[in-house]
Amino acid sequence: MKLMIVDDDPDVVEAIELAYRLEAPDAEVVTDNGAAVLSTFKRENPTVMLLDVALSGTDGFDILARIREISDIPVLMISARGEEVDKVRGLELGADDYITKPFGYSELSARIRAVVRRAQSLPPVAGGGSFQAGPLRINYSTHDVRVGGEQVKLTPIEYKLLYQLTRNAGNVLQHDQLLSKIWGPEYLGEFDYLRIYIRRLREKIEPNPQQPRYILTERGLGYRFAEPESADRE
Repeated sequence: MKLMIVDDDPDVVEAIELAYRLEAPDAEVVTDNGAAVLSTFKRENPTVMLLDVALSGTDGFDILARIREISDIPVLMISARGEEVDKVRGLELGADDYITKPFGYSELSARIRAVVRRAQSLPPVAGGGSFQAGPLRINYSTHDVRVGGEQVKLTPIEYKLLYQLTRNAGNVLQHDQLLSKIWGPEYLGEFDYLRIYIRRLREKIEPNPQQPRYILTERGLGYRFAEPESADRE
């Protein structure tokens, strides 16, 4: 695994690198201060990125948006600010996780492992099969998702969320049930993660994301994917 650290504070970079090498001595680490992050990223092709929000002369959110134009690499954002609005903004731009300073390096390492695990693991193809609801078609064997014949590009987390919802179409999946299955038990109660990814998924598969007909909200409980017969009905 190759870790890329994007931070312009050399003391922070050194501390993170040292702590991470103690946890994962075989891992490779590359760094960038934000000035040439895209060229470093393309050259090094890292497995996972740690990205500081506050960088001199640039903005971590802007860098994240540019990274997301070319890659689905797991990105964990680091911030000294604990405002909820920053966390939501990072997740909406495609960050996989968000951690606020100060943090313990064992916690950071655990979160790095978690985002990599989520990105690399997709639902099993055993049993395969397919799912159809109106123009939405999913091939579980190939993980191919199409709307009206056009392929829809989903991140690993988006696909796993869609998989859980459609495999249980017609049934309510509770918030913590989805969080545990997709993010892990350590993310129970992190409703922002689920809410934001539900919205992103709706934007990709719903005819009208503002009036969803497939992914339905069950207030106070969770989410339900409409049964195909109901979803197909005009």
